[in-house]
Parts: sequence; structure tokens; C-alpha cells
Amino acid sequence: MNVSASLVKELRERTGAGMMDCKKALSETGGNLEKAVDYLREKGLAAAAKKAGRIAAEGMVESYIHGGGRIGVLVEINCETDFVAKTEEFKVFVRDIAMQIAASKPEYVRREEVPAEIIEKEKEILRVQALNEGKPAKIVDKMVEGRIEKFFKEMCLLEQPYIKNPDIIVQQLLTEKIARIGENISIRRFVRYELGEGIQKKQCDLAAEVEAVRRRECEKD
Repeated sequence: MNVSASLVKELRERTGAGMMDCKKALSETGGNLEKAVDYLREKGLAAAAKKAGRIAAEGMVESYIHGGGRIGVLVEINCETDFVAKTEEFKVFVRDIAMQIAASKPEYVRREEVPAEIIEKEKEILRVQALNEGKPAKIVDKMVEGRIEKFFKEMCLLEQPYIKNPDIIVQQLLTEKIARIGENISIRRFVRYELGEGIQKKQCDLAAEVEAVRRRECEKD
């Protein structure tokens, strides 16, 4: 069923749960607000949302190397206590997130981190693309808003489909993990390296050619 934005907003305000969780709860309960509250409580999602404001300063930094050393990831994920940081469940979660970053190439943790100038530049590109496709000017802005949402889903870790279960996004996985573990968990930051990324191939080829010439000259001597 179609769920109104105002109903989702009201449920979020009452429970503190995420937007996608609230929308799903309302869909599952036929738009009944009270039943949706109970649904979130049963899933532990309302309680998880309330934990989100608590300070998380413990945790761990995980490294992950993929493809025989072609891709490397460092990620810092925080929790509230050192006890939880040492549990196998937390460690597996951190490693899964590192694998997600390696596979899906996000550039930011959450959409709030994307600089405003990047968003505006992307919107302008999308607007020109839509006009070049021959779309009517009156619907271009609506199309751009839809496509910018896709941009966020590609670029922001928390909005990406989870690689081990594409039916949920990483934010939902995080929320479920908070509910299970009983502490606030925060994906703070990450860095991803890919071998040769940003290096122009022609420059590499030229350098290799110069080196080959140098070696040949040395051999003559």
C-alpha cells in the first residue's frame, strides 16, 4: 500500500526509528499507526533508535584486503563499551562493513556528509541529461530529485543495498545490530584504496617505455 509521508514522519517522531523501517512497519500494518508502533517495538527497532543518541567511543578499526592486494579498506566502527567491541558478533559486523566498502565503493558514510557543491553539480549534470533526453522542462526537476536519490544510494554507505542481503540497506543492518547487541553502534569513517586508481594509463605506459629505453642503453654500455 502507499504510505503518506506525513504518517511516516509521525511514526518516526513517536519511535525514533529510521524512515525505511517506519515505512515498512506502516505497510505491514495497513497504515495503522498504533499497530506500526507495536511492530517496531516487537522488532526492537524503536529501542534501537533511542540508543542512537548515546556516546559510542569504543570499538575497533578493521583492515580488509581484497583481490590479492588490489583493494584495501580501513574502517572505524564505534560502540559504547570495550566488552561489546571484543565480542565475535561485533567483529563480524565490522568485517562485513569493510567488505561492503571494498565491493560497493561508497565515498561517504551518510548523505549529510556529501558537500553541498557536489550535490548541486550532480543535480546540474542530471538536469542537462534529462533535457538532452527530450524530457519536458516541467517534469525535469522532479526527475532530477528522483535521480539524485539514486546518486545517494550509490555514494553513501548507509543507503547502499547490503551485499549479503540486497533486500535491506546498510542502515537497516546497522539498526538491527544495535537492537540485537543493545548498544549504540556508529560507522564513523573509512578509507578505500584501489591499486592504480587515479593514475592515467597513458602515463604508466610512457613511464614503462622510458624505463625500457634506459635499460637498453645501460645494456649497450
